[in-house]
Amino acid sequence: MSSRTRLANDAWEALLSAHARLMKAFAAEDIWAELSMREYDVLYTLSKRPGPLRLNELSRHVLLSQPALSRMVDRLVERGLVQRSPDPADRRGVRLSLTGAGRERQREVGRRHARSVARAVTAELSPDELEHLAALCWKLAGRRSATGATGASGNDEKEPVHA
Repeated sequence: MSSRTRLANDAWEALLSAHARLMKAFAAEDIWAELSMREYDVLYTLSKRPGPLRLNELSRHVLLSQPALSRMVDRLVERGLVQRSPDPADRRGVRLSLTGAGRERQREVGRRHARSVARAVTAELSPDELEHLAALCWKLAGRRSATGATGASGNDEKEPVHA
C-alpha cells in the first residue's frame, strides 16, 4: 500500500472514529426533548431549507433510507412537527415543511445541541484547530464554508450551525 493511500485511510479512520465517539456522547445527553437524534436531523434539515422539500430531496440531506425516512416523516406529521402540502409543480407530489411547533422544537433542541457540540470540540481543540478542521471538512464535503470559501462543487446545501 502506498504511503499516500495509507495516509488517506488513516485520516478517514480518524474522522470516523471521532464522529462515532462524539455522536455516542451527544446521543447519551438529555437534550433531545422527546426526539431521537435522527428526528432532530430531519427537523434541522427542513429548518435550513428556503422552502418545503419533497421526500426525495429531504433524503439527500439525511442519513436514512427513503423507506425509513418516509415512516419517520409520518410519525413527525402525526406529532404535529412536520406538515405535508401539495406540490404546485406536480399534483401527485407532496412537499414537507416544519409546522410552527416543529420549528420551535428544532430551535429549542438546536440551542442545547449547539452548546453541547461547542463544549465537546472546544475541550479538545484550539480555535486555530477548529478553523482548520472546519475548512478541511467543508472542503471534503464539497460545500461552502461558514466563512464563504467554496469547496469543490461550490454547493451550499447545509449550514454548519445546529441552532
